Amino acid sequence: MKIICIGRNYRKHAEEMAQDVPAQPIFFMKPETALIKAGLPFFYPSFSRQVHYEAELVIRINRTGKNIQERFAHRYYDSVAAGFDFTARDLQKECISSGKPWEIAKAFDGSAAHSDFHPIGGLEDPGNIRFSLKKNGLLVQQGHSADMVFGFDALIAHVSRYVTLKIGDLLFTGTPAGVGPVEVDDKLELFLEDKLVFTLKVK
Repeated sequence: MKIICIGRNYRKHAEEMAQDVPAQPIFFMKPETALIKAGLPFFYPSFSRQVHYEAELVIRINRTGKNIQERFAHRYYDSVAAGFDFTARDLQKECISSGKPWEIAKAFDGSAAHSDFHPIGGLEDPGNIRFSLKKNGLLVQQGHSADMVFGFDALIAHVSRYVTLKIGDLLFTGTPAGVGPVEVDDKLELFLEDKLVFTLKVK
């Protein structure tokens, strides 16, 4: 199982990070060990002093494919979850400034989590999926899939040019504006449409 993550896929997030909106999708990988096991909290890593939450929509690949045409990409997923891509922002900034890869900031153990998956066809508006994040009861992020720079199908077509997609692979599709720090004892709540689908505590 691969965890494939998309960067800068919401214009306002790119703006808040003072970065350009990409002309084509940017993707990076997390190892399977990045995924938090069900029921466990997010353990704040000892090597960072500035970990940020990034709430995202996640789709799960349901068939194997390579060089998938965008017009056929909808056949390769049928469910969606809400998830987290945690980032050690201080390490990421150091890596970027020195021209080094930033896996240590993005791919560390416990840096990803997601809710249960829900059939896309059963959502209120499959073409514009709403999701949001509350931290300690306060709304800090909200997004709509229609605001993505590259939609699900475009992402699948692009990624599959370079990497074969297999059943069970996870595609984290990017975060909207509003990313920010987490602290020990924070309570994070993810909503899909208006339904609470995932709760995660920081330890």
